[in-house]
Amino acid sequence: MKERFIMIFIFIVAFIFIVDIYSFKGIKLLTSVFQSAILKNSIYIFYWIIPILVVSTLLYFRTLQPFDRDPRIFRNFFLLAGFFILFYVPKLIFITFHLTEDIIHIGKWTISKFTVFAGNESVIASPDISRAKFLTQLGLILAAIPFTSILYGMTKGRFNFRITNEKLWFPNLPEAFNGFKVVQISDIHIGSFLGHENQVKKAVELVNEQNPDLILFTGDLVNNFAEELNGWIPILSDLRAKYGKFSILGNHDYGDYFDWADKAEKEQNLISLKQAHKDLGFRLLLNEFENIELNNSQIGLFGVENWGLPPFPQYGDLKEAMNGSAELPFNILMSHDPSHWDAEVIEKTNIDLTLSGHTHGMQFGIEIGNVKWSPVKYKYPRWGGLYKENNQYLYVNRGFGYIGFPGRIGMPPEITVIELKRT
Repeated sequence: MKERFIMIFIFIVAFIFIVDIYSFKGIKLLTSVFQSAILKNSIYIFYWIIPILVVSTLLYFRTLQPFDRDPRIFRNFFLLAGFFILFYVPKLIFITFHLTEDIIHIGKWTISKFTVFAGNESVIASPDISRAKFLTQLGLILAAIPFTSILYGMTKGRFNFRITNEKLWFPNLPEAFNGFKVVQISDIHIGSFLGHENQVKKAVELVNEQNPDLILFTGDLVNNFAEELNGWIPILSDLRAKYGKFSILGNHDYGDYFDWADKAEKEQNLISLKQAHKDLGFRLLLNEFENIELNNSQIGLFGVENWGLPPFPQYGDLKEAMNGSAELPFNILMSHDPSHWDAEVIEKTNIDLTLSGHTHGMQFGIEIGNVKWSPVKYKYPRWGGLYKENNQYLYVNRGFGYIGFPGRIGMPPEITVIELKRT
């Protein structure tokens, strides 16, 4: 991890240096009309505070390598990542337009040189300052769009919980379960919510307002550590469902993204996390099944450990989970990674409904009417929402929490309400 951090640090510093030097050229062009030296110098000082602050904070994190086992460090690192994205994505757009003018001028200069070389002397015109300013101003205006979107995603978007309602019809659903309401939540990543207890409390209340018969949590309770849950047990344990709460593990729950002191420390972290599920009132399914009974009728509920495509681990064992299960007319599977559905579920099992998470919808995308897009689709074709193959369904929850970038843009956190209906 140490060597990787050094490489990332060098790349980011080089990126900041190049982008800020060129952006500053555009800023100086835009401020050239200002008469006040104090105003211009104030703008310049404010401009350079941002990169100095980013690099200084990165240097601070460098002193913490290897990272201490402290959830606050990772939370703060995510905030730095958000701060970086907030300023440098707009700057890239800004310099693109400023660069366009320079490319045009260099092209004209090159043509003029070839003209002189050919014996046709011509006067090399000075840069069109008005055009240069226009393109730079246009870049500044367009850069304000992602800046505003990212800022909203960080301050409001990550807490703007959305209820998604789905009614799914099945001919083999027992009559007793007609209208049975399943609420799915996924990818809580509770360590990212440090300092935002009220927002999580409101989300828990929102879940309870749906009056769920069953709450199913499809993995990634934490970012890395079981102690991320310190102080959160009373809040999250308030989730209520008539017929129980069930959960599985996600890829982050195993602690695979942290350099542990030894194998025993990592194993103890997982043991503590499993206990936390119990403390929260969840029945953690580890390649296991449960029968859900209602009015002398039953449906099957299966839960597997994380199963993902490489480089993600494949701890999940669907055959083990289904071993010994009764032949029931209807079955639900909880599997964190939606890739599992294509690999081992459809046309190979009698699983009627699979619930997954993992993708977060990349915490960025567009969902307006029938338009549904996120960059994560190029990694996970089934990345969010409902999918169907023959008579088998997959629902991919877009996630309750967030990780890495502390925000959500066009991809709000999701609470899924699925009502099972008998045809």
